[in-house]
Amino acid sequence: MPTTTTNIDQATINTIRFLSVDAVERAGSGHPGMPMGAAPMAYTLWDRFLTHNPKNPDWFDRDRLVLSAGHGSALLYALLYLYGYDLSLDDLKQFRQFHSKTPGHPENFVTPGVETTTGPLGQGFANGVGMALTERFLADYFNRDGHEVIDHYTYGIVSDGDLMEGISSEAGALAGHLGLGKLIYLYDQNCISIEGETDLAFSERIATRFDAQGWHVQHVEDGNSFDDIDVAIRAAQNEPHHPSLICVRTHIGYGSPKQDTAEAHGSPLGPGATRATKERFDWPVDQPFHVPDAVTSHTRRAIDRGQEQEQTWNDKVSAYREAHPEICNDFTTALEGGLPDYDTSALPRFDPDDGPMATRNASGTALNALADRICNLVGGSADLAPSNKTHLEGYDDFEAGTAGRNIHFGVREHAMSSIANGMAAHGGVLPYTATFLAFSDYSRPALRLTALMDAHVVNIFTHDSIALGEDGPTHQPVEQVMALRAIPNLTVLRPADANETAAAWRVALEHDGPAVLVLTRQDLPVLNPDTHPIAQGVPRGGYVLSAADSETPDVVLIGTGSEVHLALEAQGQLAEEGIAARVVSMPSLERFDAQSADYRLEVLPPDVPKVAVEAGITRGWRDYVGGDGAVIGINRFGLSGPGETVYEHFGFTAERVAATAQELVSPSDPSTTE
Repeated sequence: MPTTTTNIDQATINTIRFLSVDAVERAGSGHPGMPMGAAPMAYTLWDRFLTHNPKNPDWFDRDRLVLSAGHGSALLYALLYLYGYDLSLDDLKQFRQFHSKTPGHPENFVTPGVETTTGPLGQGFANGVGMALTERFLADYFNRDGHEVIDHYTYGIVSDGDLMEGISSEAGALAGHLGLGKLIYLYDQNCISIEGETDLAFSERIATRFDAQGWHVQHVEDGNSFDDIDVAIRAAQNEPHHPSLICVRTHIGYGSPKQDTAEAHGSPLGPGATRATKERFDWPVDQPFHVPDAVTSHTRRAIDRGQEQEQTWNDKVSAYREAHPEICNDFTTALEGGLPDYDTSALPRFDPDDGPMATRNASGTALNALADRICNLVGGSADLAPSNKTHLEGYDDFEAGTAGRNIHFGVREHAMSSIANGMAAHGGVLPYTATFLAFSDYSRPALRLTALMDAHVVNIFTHDSIALGEDGPTHQPVEQVMALRAIPNLTVLRPADANETAAAWRVALEHDGPAVLVLTRQDLPVLNPDTHPIAQGVPRGGYVLSAADSETPDVVLIGTGSEVHLALEAQGQLAEEGIAARVVSMPSLERFDAQSADYRLEVLPPDVPKVAVEAGITRGWRDYVGGDGAVIGINRFGLSGPGETVYEHFGFTAERVAATAQELVSPSDPSTTE
């Protein structure tokens, strides 16, 4: 039965409200309205339901809480402080200040207890789906009869803005299809956005939408009714086969002169309105950041409760380890964020004598070989697995009744990437995603957050250039590779052949952060790993693949992906002209840039002319070839036609590479040209 509301409940709610108001007021910026209206639902969740240990925010079997409405971060910080996390009152006073633990939007790498980085609306909604999906997978894989070592909920607070964003429809549809019953979202339905009332642009019947997507939907008409919210959450917990949305009608800026107006959304209340609001609630007017002792005593009970809950879980794990030692090592490793031990020889070695191979096919072979040895490698494609080569053969699909390792994300690139971020933030799995490179633009907002959070996610993008052919310019990526490289902290790998692809997979696994594999549709010659330093070179991002006949080259040819083979062919043509060319394979600019200056100068000697060739935009390559070098690329959209024809039409030929290099080595005399 729900607990009757008491004076301490109301006092705690008002403390949360005014800590938020005071933090925003002192900062001179922020969003006070959402915390004021949503405080009762947040308090009910934290005080009566949330399983967590404030002294160990990373305890694995805790409930996850996602504040998708990240602009209301002051609400979350107030809760973290009150419930005993490593966040002080002084930290709240430093809200939105430089290098503070309370940044403008929640960042999971800054503030203890923040589960994921939110702010761009809709991202947290999809992250939570990834967390619930991961809980389901880990429970299905590791739990045994009588030993339920994975058993927790994912909760979220979502807003009108979150549900306007298309990603919430994508992720919501998948969550309903998969029956993620331990996913419970509280919808802060205050009907106000920055421009005014939401019905300016948003008249959707939200309950109908989510009901159609397979969610369990409830309504709480009074957002201040703790008991009604309590009843709704308990009802949601009793729906094990459907995710739940609880629509809570709240009032932005509750109790202030600016209640139910856009003025309460994204600006401080101001001194006058703050005073009036505190007077209305009989709150100390001249004591900012006031916290009654009784409130602290009440909320800090969570510390002892959380430590007891974690100890109970530790005892479960001990019994589990004794009963099932054969799987407990993998369990422990997964929970610690690592990968089960795998022999690097599991990565395939490809023989040049077997003929050309598309790097997407090589990736599929490597992925399946790794899946047999890494039990928590889980992922899928945005309805392109047969083309991306990402299906794990012999493993179940993840569906409502089966938590398999193959996730069918559907045609939902944006949600897919954000769900993978949630999977990584939850921990315990290494997620991978896949689609065509041209469609990476659909995923870009999520990829940016992948990089910001330094999330260990492997993103596979196939059909990497105009050489894919007949699908035409809508599907032929031109600017995407360099655009991905422009995202800080994102490692992009564009391997040149099957063996570089296997080496790239090893980098992606062992790199503690996000990685992108950019792969071809068309077949490429296979390089001999016995005569080329592939295994050593790929991790360094760039390396001498084929040395010149002389110790000091006359010219350096730099290639990535399929264009490396043009450089190798051009090297042979130049040799016939007495020009010694060095071929450098550059699968990852980011990793090459991270090498020592001595190494980079050794690979790319400063006084030697250079030609870079890549079937993408030329921007960015000037940093590697210098002002006197040349870049062969494409700065326009492609054409529909057979891939080889399109490729050659735009000048991607060994002859052009050789001619360009020859011109750099022996410039023609302008006086002899017509």
